[in-house]
Amino acid sequence: MKRLYPDQPVVGVGAVIIQAGKIALIKRGNEPSKGKWTIPGGLVELGESSEMAVIRETKEEVGLDVDNPNLVDVVSNVDLDDKSKVKYHYVIVEYLVHVKSGTAEASSDAMELRWVPFDQVEEYDLTASFRFFFRHNKERLEKSSSY
Repeated sequence: MKRLYPDQPVVGVGAVIIQAGKIALIKRGNEPSKGKWTIPGGLVELGESSEMAVIRETKEEVGLDVDNPNLVDVVSNVDLDDKSKVKYHYVIVEYLVHVKSGTAEASSDAMELRWVPFDQVEEYDLTASFRFFFRHNKERLEKSSSY
């Protein structure tokens, strides 16, 4: 599956992990949006459900075993090049997940992991799709902080 200049949208997942009123953010280690902050996640593999993908990606990216993914939102991320050709096109299914076990640390393509209070999230250099998601779901996520 081509990520760069794809023939069709690419499906990804995002894991919303909340503990003690803070959300887990990772600093991306790869393009697109390398160096920007977002939630852990990745691509859905062929034959895999989006729920299974978010569980797998959370383990790979931040070392946490999670379960009970609950759909929060679906967002699109379309990046155009200087000739207005689609360079990246992702449809990202965002899930609130429950941590079963593990110690959170950056791995895989995450350069860094931080637990960020909700009122400080937008101070970070966020990916465009996560900023959109966060602004539209902040109240709902804050109510889920004891999840």
